[in-house]
Amino acid sequence: MVSPNELDPAGFSSGFLPRAVLLTFRLLASLGVVAAVTVVFFEVIPVNATTIGFFYVVAILVVATAWGLLESTVASVVAMLCFNYFFFPPVGTFTVADPQNWVALFAFLATSLTASQLSALLKRGRKEAVDRRQEMEKLYALSRALLLTDATQPIGKQIAKQVAHTFECPTVALYDRHSGEIYLAGPRLLPDIGARLREAALESTVFQDDAGKVTITPIRLGGEPIGSLAVSGATLSDAALQSLLNLVAVGLERVRAQEAVNRAEIARQSEELKSTVLDAITHEFKTPLTSIKAVTTDLLDPARGLQQGDRELLAIADEEADRLSGLVTEAIQLARIEGGKFHLNKEIHFPSTLLSAALRQMKPLIGGRAIRVLAADDLPLVLVDAELVQIVIRNLIDNALKYSLPTTPITITAEACQEGVIIRVRDQGPGIPEEEQSKIFEKFYRSLKDRSHTRGAGMGLAIAREIVRAHGGDIRVESRPGKGSEFSFTLPVVSQEKLA
Repeated sequence: MVSPNELDPAGFSSGFLPRAVLLTFRLLASLGVVAAVTVVFFEVIPVNATTIGFFYVVAILVVATAWGLLESTVASVVAMLCFNYFFFPPVGTFTVADPQNWVALFAFLATSLTASQLSALLKRGRKEAVDRRQEMEKLYALSRALLLTDATQPIGKQIAKQVAHTFECPTVALYDRHSGEIYLAGPRLLPDIGARLREAALESTVFQDDAGKVTITPIRLGGEPIGSLAVSGATLSDAALQSLLNLVAVGLERVRAQEAVNRAEIARQSEELKSTVLDAITHEFKTPLTSIKAVTTDLLDPARGLQQGDRELLAIADEEADRLSGLVTEAIQLARIEGGKFHLNKEIHFPSTLLSAALRQMKPLIGGRAIRVLAADDLPLVLVDAELVQIVIRNLIDNALKYSLPTTPITITAEACQEGVIIRVRDQGPGIPEEEQSKIFEKFYRSLKDRSHTRGAGMGLAIAREIVRAHGGDIRVESRPGKGSEFSFTLPVVSQEKLA
């Protein structure tokens, strides 16, 4: 393919004639070949008609192989006329005296035309094979180039440049539907190229501008359009064009995959840094809180003989120290979970024992609230980290205490199911709107209507979910506004092999 840079101002390609002049030259040359055979055997070497016909056919095959079907067809017709005029009696006229010579003459013409057509087809097939091989080489070169793209530079721009360089296209434009960017390699193709690229991608239509030799084709991946490609001055077979589009699609998808990996790595590093900082800060909080708690506990000793007003103020300070200590403990747990620094110490336990231990730890917060525990005596044993599971139960009970009225009971049930032992904590609070149910397990999430009058930092449910997931399960919620909420999770039972 000849690039526009090789064209001189008159429109001539360096070393080649314009197509019309070149075709005229080939036709004249074909006639010259036929004339040369005629002169040689009419003037120089007298031979019989069969030999002359054979040489005419050979000359036509040479013309068909060298140039093409049109030139060989013209040469066949002219050769038949020369054969009739110069070698069939009466010589010097186009009249054929012997009827058998008419048969021979038309047989010669049919043979010439057939041979020229077969030769031209063979030449065309050989040319197509060479073109396909060259296309495959270019596609291979493009695939290698796309694998070696520089991740620090815009990948779309590099893809457009590589396509233009590999296929010797004056201009290539690439539209990435995901980012909405248009990457151009070379001068602008058309005034409205951007609109046409977007139209091709959105509507999966092919646009061709024969005057400017521009083709705009949608790029699909998995049947979905992900962009479009505009190419000018390139002649590609349908198979090569489709392969080119597939390579570009893979290149664009590779960009998105790499971006996703980079974002995930950045997020992971950010989470690790945040967890490390949070862990360090919370540990620093623990020491002064322990001191404050020791002082308030000592001052509240009846032996101190403090006045009632002072005792009430110290009691408030003591309660707030407990609350702050609980928040710091939750932050430490969350930091360790997110940083991957906690490990499960699984042991065999009775589900009822886990519930009883969690309720004992929650006794100061429960006060006079009605807590109903429904757990069968024949529940299977579970293999869990008791300390972490008790944290889950305490967080769910604490959540029920905070979001339900003091006069309403809280129900805790434990029963066997196909997956293990399922534990449910149900309250009779106002319920959770459906649009918030998927958010309540996110870190630090709290409903706008509860932030002002409900204690907590929004870490309890997030911690509970991560602990349950570490045991191979998940935590679920069922709630309807005005009907209360029920949180449930499943504990894995002990296998028969461990019990044996």
